[in-house]
Amino acid sequence: MSLFDEICEDWLQKQMNEEKNPRRRELLRKGLGHGTIEFLRSIWFPAIGNLDHLYPEYEVRDFSNGYRYLDLAYMPGSAKGCIEIHGYRSHARDVEVSRFKDLCMKQALLVLDDWYFLPVAYLSIRDNPEVCKQLVLSFVGKFLSIEVSSQLNWAEAETLRFARRLFRPFAPKELAAHLRLSERQTRVILHELVDKNWISIASGIQRYRTYCLAREL
Repeated sequence: MSLFDEICEDWLQKQMNEEKNPRRRELLRKGLGHGTIEFLRSIWFPAIGNLDHLYPEYEVRDFSNGYRYLDLAYMPGSAKGCIEIHGYRSHARDVEVSRFKDLCMKQALLVLDDWYFLPVAYLSIRDNPEVCKQLVLSFVGKFLSIEVSSQLNWAEAETLRFARRLFRPFAPKELAAHLRLSERQTRVILHELVDKNWISIASGIQRYRTYCLAREL
């Protein structure tokens, strides 16, 4: 059994043990869908390194007082993020009109209830995993200001906001132009964030060239 399999099994068991809602507990007992497991295995876990703050088959109520279930809810603190894995057959080519309308309504209700929404196509997990990892890092980065703004000075906090908007590593020169600071000052900020595990070095050995959000975020 791989490290991911062990962590995922413990994570699911903990969710079932702590769940009081019989409807969600039954869904968890049946197991997660193939697309959700592959997303966690191939994208989320390699990018983030843990399954913290993730809740599969999370139940929400809609306007008609019915129940809807999210593939994955990501909820660090009081924040609300939803990740939906879209298979090709069930969500595109062969989707029924009523199902398509319901999917659109589900997304609209989540957005109106202040959820961050990240739809991921299963084909992208298979064909474009590196792009998906960057999307995940940027998605998780949306929640940084909620969790860490009080721990950082303005330049550090703005550096994280800058990094999370990009789908690629960035150079100190780019950040310096954004912060309107010298490149020397910018490198000091980046080194501090690397030491705090907020930022990772993406390339460079003797002299660091590019940086990106740390995978632990």
